[in-house]
Amino acid sequence: MNTLIKKLLAIAAAISASFVAATAFAHHSTTMFDHATSVTIVGEVREVQWTNPHVAIFIYGVTKEGEPPALWLMEMTSPGNLVRAGGWTRNAIKKGDKVTVNFSPLRNGEKGGALKKITVAESGKVLTADIRAQERPNLQEETSK
Repeated sequence: MNTLIKKLLAIAAAISASFVAATAFAHHSTTMFDHATSVTIVGEVREVQWTNPHVAIFIYGVTKEGEPPALWLMEMTSPGNLVRAGGWTRNAIKKGDKVTVNFSPLRNGEKGGALKKITVAESGKVLTADIRAQERPNLQEETSK
């Protein structure tokens, strides 16, 4: 009887693990973003959430001149990936920073997207959420064109 219980527990654990793995895989899909489209928002950082699994930056600003400002959610990769990309730290972008952000918008039209590049107005510092792009030489010059 004890062996039967152990086998049932092992089967239950395997099934549970497969559900967790499937959920984790689905969570990391980026199909909700329109990566073929690039939008620019100019505004002010309202909040930075430097947490796993994704860093989030809330920007209050506009994407088109003349429109009323709105709060936009920019999603990125994990803090560890951003640090490895270079330039990013917990305090690289702070509440109150005036920024320009290039991003891939959400397909459903809501106010958010996947951050591609952020430029801090005061310092001119440019950071990207694209790990490979961060390694390209002359990233600063590319963004000023």
